Amino acid sequence: MLEHIELFFKSIFIDNMVFATFLGMCSYLAVSKKVTTAVGLGAAVIFVLAVTVPLNWLLDQYLLQDGALAWLGPEYADYNLSFLSFILFIATIATMVQLVEIVVEKFSPALYNSLGIFLPLIAVNCAILGGSLFMQSREIPTLGLAFNYGLASGIGWFLAILAIAAIREKIRYSNVPPPLRGLGITFIITGLMAIGFMSFGGMLTGGGSEDNVTDAAVAKEEEKKEPAEEELEENAVSFNQAINK
Repeated sequence: MLEHIELFFKSIFIDNMVFATFLGMCSYLAVSKKVTTAVGLGAAVIFVLAVTVPLNWLLDQYLLQDGALAWLGPEYADYNLSFLSFILFIATIATMVQLVEIVVEKFSPALYNSLGIFLPLIAVNCAILGGSLFMQSREIPTLGLAFNYGLASGIGWFLAILAIAAIREKIRYSNVPPPLRGLGITFIITGLMAIGFMSFGGMLTGGGSEDNVTDAAVAKEEEKKEPAEEELEENAVSFNQAINK
Protein backbone atom coordinates (compact mmCIF):
# COMPACT_ATOMS: atom_id res chain seq x y z
CA MET A 1 0.00 0.00 0.00
CA LEU A 2 2.81 2.38 0.91
CA GLU A 3 4.48 1.62 -2.43
CA HIS A 4 1.29 2.58 -4.28
CA ILE A 5 0.94 5.87 -2.38
CA GLU A 6 4.58 6.83 -2.88
CA LEU A 7 4.46 6.04 -6.61
CA PHE A 8 1.20 7.98 -6.97
CA PHE A 9 2.44 11.22 -5.42
CA LYS A 10 5.93 10.91 -6.87
CA SER A 11 4.51 10.57 -10.39
CA ILE A 12 2.34 13.67 -9.90
CA PHE A 13 4.85 16.03 -8.33
CA ILE A 14 8.48 14.87 -8.60
CA ASP A 15 8.40 12.98 -11.92
CA ASN A 16 5.79 15.26 -13.48
CA MET A 17 5.65 14.74 -17.25
CA VAL A 18 5.82 18.47 -17.98
CA PHE A 19 8.05 19.84 -15.23
CA ALA A 20 10.53 16.96 -14.81
CA THR A 21 10.85 15.46 -18.29
CA PHE A 22 9.38 18.25 -20.49
CA LEU A 23 7.09 15.84 -22.32
CA GLY A 24 3.84 17.01 -23.89
CA MET A 25 5.02 20.61 -24.11
CA CYS A 26 3.40 21.28 -27.50
CA SER A 27 -0.14 20.70 -26.22
CA TYR A 28 0.78 22.24 -22.87
CA LEU A 29 1.66 25.55 -24.55
CA ALA A 30 -0.96 25.56 -27.31
CA VAL A 31 -4.10 24.54 -25.40
CA SER A 32 -3.45 26.41 -22.14
CA LYS A 33 -4.97 29.76 -23.09
CA LYS A 34 -8.37 28.92 -21.55
CA VAL A 35 -9.11 26.92 -18.41
CA THR A 36 -12.12 25.15 -19.93
CA THR A 37 -10.10 23.88 -22.87
CA ALA A 38 -7.21 22.86 -20.62
CA VAL A 39 -9.57 20.89 -18.36
CA GLY A 40 -11.02 19.00 -21.34
CA LEU A 41 -7.65 18.07 -22.79
CA GLY A 42 -6.24 17.24 -19.36
CA ALA A 43 -9.13 14.86 -18.65
CA ALA A 44 -8.57 13.17 -22.01
CA VAL A 45 -4.86 12.73 -21.21
CA ILE A 46 -5.69 11.22 -17.81
CA PHE A 47 -8.03 8.71 -19.42
CA VAL A 48 -5.60 7.76 -22.19
CA LEU A 49 -2.65 7.32 -19.81
CA ALA A 50 -4.71 5.42 -17.24
CA VAL A 51 -5.82 2.95 -19.93
CA THR A 52 -2.78 2.64 -22.20
CA VAL A 53 -0.08 2.22 -19.53
CA PRO A 54 -1.63 -0.93 -17.96
CA LEU A 55 -2.55 -2.28 -21.41
CA ASN A 56 1.01 -1.79 -22.60
CA TRP A 57 2.24 -3.37 -19.36
CA LEU A 58 0.28 -6.50 -20.24
CA LEU A 59 1.72 -6.46 -23.75
CA ASP A 60 5.23 -6.04 -22.36
CA GLN A 61 4.87 -8.80 -19.76
CA TYR A 62 3.15 -11.43 -21.87
CA LEU A 63 4.32 -10.67 -25.40
CA LEU A 64 7.34 -8.40 -25.79
CA GLN A 65 9.88 -9.21 -23.08
CA ASP A 66 12.58 -11.80 -23.50
CA GLY A 67 10.92 -15.10 -22.63
CA ALA A 68 7.46 -13.51 -22.27
CA LEU A 69 5.96 -16.08 -24.66
CA ALA A 70 6.80 -18.98 -22.36
CA TRP A 71 3.11 -19.24 -21.48
CA LEU A 72 2.52 -20.53 -25.03
CA GLY A 73 4.92 -23.42 -24.49
CA PRO A 74 8.60 -24.13 -23.82
CA GLU A 75 9.45 -23.87 -27.51
CA TYR A 76 8.55 -20.14 -27.41
CA ALA A 77 10.56 -19.32 -24.27
CA ASP A 78 13.57 -18.02 -26.21
CA TYR A 79 11.63 -15.50 -28.30
CA ASN A 80 12.27 -11.79 -27.73
CA LEU A 81 9.83 -9.37 -29.39
CA SER A 82 10.99 -6.23 -27.58
CA PHE A 83 11.85 -4.63 -30.96
CA LEU A 84 8.08 -4.33 -31.53
CA SER A 85 7.55 -2.20 -28.41
CA PHE A 86 7.21 1.14 -30.19
CA ILE A 87 4.81 -0.19 -32.83
CA LEU A 88 2.49 -1.96 -30.40
CA PHE A 89 2.57 0.82 -27.81
CA ILE A 90 1.66 3.44 -30.41
CA ALA A 91 -1.08 1.20 -31.85
CA THR A 92 -2.63 0.86 -28.38
CA ILE A 93 -2.41 4.61 -27.79
CA ALA A 94 -3.94 5.44 -31.19
CA THR A 95 -6.86 3.11 -30.49
CA MET A 96 -7.62 4.74 -27.14
CA VAL A 97 -7.27 8.25 -28.55
CA GLN A 98 -9.71 7.41 -31.32
CA LEU A 99 -12.17 6.22 -28.67
CA VAL A 100 -11.74 9.46 -26.71
CA GLU A 101 -12.22 11.53 -29.85
CA ILE A 102 -15.49 9.73 -30.67
CA VAL A 103 -16.82 10.19 -27.11
CA VAL A 104 -15.89 13.89 -26.92
CA GLU A 105 -17.37 14.63 -30.33
CA LYS A 106 -20.58 12.84 -29.34
CA PHE A 107 -21.16 14.36 -25.90
CA SER A 108 -19.35 17.73 -26.05
CA PRO A 109 -19.17 19.19 -29.57
CA ALA A 110 -18.12 22.58 -28.20
CA LEU A 111 -15.10 21.08 -26.43
CA TYR A 112 -14.32 18.99 -29.51
CA ASN A 113 -14.25 22.13 -31.68
CA SER A 114 -12.19 24.12 -29.17
CA LEU A 115 -9.55 21.38 -28.89
CA GLY A 116 -9.32 21.18 -32.66
CA ILE A 117 -6.38 19.25 -34.06
CA PHE A 118 -4.82 18.73 -30.62
CA LEU A 119 -7.33 16.06 -29.61
CA PRO A 120 -6.32 13.54 -32.31
CA LEU A 121 -2.71 14.61 -31.80
CA ILE A 122 -2.81 13.01 -28.35
CA ALA A 123 -1.89 9.85 -30.24
CA VAL A 124 1.53 11.32 -31.01
CA ASN A 125 1.84 13.24 -27.74
CA CYS A 126 5.24 12.32 -26.36
CA ALA A 127 3.87 12.37 -22.79
CA ILE A 128 1.50 9.50 -23.62
CA LEU A 129 4.17 7.31 -25.19
CA GLY A 130 6.62 8.41 -22.51
CA GLY A 131 4.34 7.00 -19.81
CA SER A 132 4.46 3.53 -21.37
CA LEU A 133 8.20 3.68 -22.04
CA PHE A 134 8.97 4.84 -18.50
CA MET A 135 6.78 2.03 -17.21
CA GLN A 136 8.83 -0.42 -19.26
CA SER A 137 12.24 1.00 -18.33
CA ARG A 138 11.43 1.17 -14.61
CA GLU A 139 10.26 -2.45 -14.69
CA ILE A 140 7.05 -1.81 -12.75
CA PRO A 141 6.26 -5.23 -11.26
CA THR A 142 2.45 -5.41 -11.11
CA LEU A 143 -0.57 -4.38 -13.17
CA GLY A 144 -1.92 -2.38 -10.24
CA LEU A 145 1.24 -0.30 -10.01
CA ALA A 146 1.17 0.21 -13.79
CA PHE A 147 -2.38 1.56 -13.58
CA ASN A 148 -1.37 3.68 -10.59
CA TYR A 149 1.57 5.12 -12.52
CA GLY A 150 -0.50 5.87 -15.64
CA LEU A 151 -3.28 7.54 -13.66
CA ALA A 152 -0.88 9.58 -11.54
CA SER A 153 1.15 10.69 -14.58
CA GLY A 154 -2.07 11.85 -16.26
CA ILE A 155 -3.13 13.76 -13.14
CA GLY A 156 0.29 15.41 -13.00
CA TRP A 157 -0.02 16.55 -16.62
CA PHE A 158 -3.58 17.71 -15.93
CA LEU A 159 -2.47 19.82 -12.95
CA ALA A 160 0.34 21.33 -14.98
CA ILE A 161 -1.84 22.47 -17.89
CA LEU A 162 -4.65 23.59 -15.55
CA ALA A 163 -2.28 25.71 -13.47
CA ILE A 164 -0.67 27.42 -16.46
CA ALA A 165 -4.06 28.02 -18.08
CA ALA A 166 -5.38 29.71 -14.94
CA ILE A 167 -2.26 31.87 -14.71
CA ARG A 168 -2.38 32.80 -18.40
CA GLU A 169 -6.00 33.89 -18.10
CA LYS A 170 -5.12 36.22 -15.21
CA ILE A 171 -1.87 37.45 -16.71
CA ARG A 172 -3.71 39.10 -19.58
CA TYR A 173 -4.60 41.87 -17.15
CA SER A 174 -1.05 42.22 -15.83
CA ASN A 175 1.57 44.69 -16.99
CA VAL A 176 4.03 42.23 -18.54
CA PRO A 177 7.08 43.81 -20.25
CA PRO A 178 6.61 43.70 -24.05
CA PRO A 179 9.64 41.42 -24.76
CA LEU A 180 8.24 38.80 -22.37
CA ARG A 181 4.63 38.75 -23.50
CA GLY A 182 3.31 35.48 -24.90
CA LEU A 183 5.59 32.47 -24.72
CA GLY A 184 8.36 34.33 -22.89
CA ILE A 185 6.46 34.82 -19.64
CA THR A 186 4.86 31.38 -20.07
CA PHE A 187 8.26 29.68 -20.07
CA ILE A 188 9.36 31.68 -17.03
CA ILE A 189 6.22 30.72 -15.11
CA THR A 190 6.66 27.09 -16.18
CA GLY A 191 10.20 27.07 -14.80
CA LEU A 192 9.03 28.53 -11.47
CA MET A 193 6.24 25.96 -11.23
CA ALA A 194 8.72 23.18 -11.99
CA ILE A 195 10.84 24.31 -9.04
CA GLY A 196 7.75 24.31 -6.84
CA PHE A 197 6.66 20.83 -7.90
CA MET A 198 10.09 19.27 -7.54
CA SER A 199 10.50 20.75 -4.05
CA PHE A 200 8.25 17.91 -2.87
CA GLY A 201 11.12 15.52 -3.54
CA GLY A 202 12.55 15.70 -0.03
CA MET A 203 9.23 14.84 1.59
CA LEU A 204 8.23 11.99 -0.71
CA THR A 205 11.55 10.24 -1.09
CA GLY A 206 12.71 10.56 2.53
CA GLY A 207 15.98 12.21 1.62
CA GLY A 208 17.21 12.28 5.22
CA SER A 209 16.74 8.58 5.81
CA GLU A 210 18.38 7.75 2.48
CA ASP A 211 21.39 9.85 3.44
CA ASN A 212 21.66 8.00 6.75
CA VAL A 213 21.51 4.66 5.00
CA THR A 214 24.20 5.80 2.57
CA ASP A 215 26.42 7.01 5.40
CA ALA A 216 26.01 3.72 7.22
CA ALA A 217 26.92 1.78 4.08
CA VAL A 218 30.04 3.91 3.60
CA ALA A 219 31.04 3.37 7.23
CA LYS A 220 30.71 -0.41 6.84
CA GLU A 221 32.86 -0.34 3.71
CA GLU A 222 35.52 1.63 5.57
CA GLU A 223 35.42 -0.87 8.44
CA LYS A 224 35.97 -3.67 5.95
CA LYS A 225 38.90 -1.86 4.39
CA GLU A 226 40.73 -1.13 7.67
CA PRO A 227 41.63 -4.77 8.53
CA ALA A 228 42.71 -5.37 4.95
CA GLU A 229 44.98 -2.31 5.02
CA GLU A 230 46.48 -3.37 8.34
CA GLU A 231 47.17 -6.82 6.93
CA LEU A 232 48.88 -5.30 3.89
CA GLU A 233 51.07 -3.14 6.13
CA GLU A 234 52.07 -6.15 8.22
CA ASN A 235 52.95 -8.12 5.08
CA ALA A 236 55.02 -5.22 3.78
CA VAL A 237 56.94 -4.97 7.07
CA SER A 238 57.62 -8.73 7.05
CA PHE A 239 58.84 -8.55 3.46
CA ASN A 240 61.22 -5.70 4.24
CA GLN A 241 62.59 -7.55 7.25
CA ALA A 242 63.18 -10.64 5.13
CA ILE A 243 65.07 -8.61 2.54
CA ASN A 244 67.23 -6.92 5.16
CA LYS A 245 68.24 -10.27 6.61
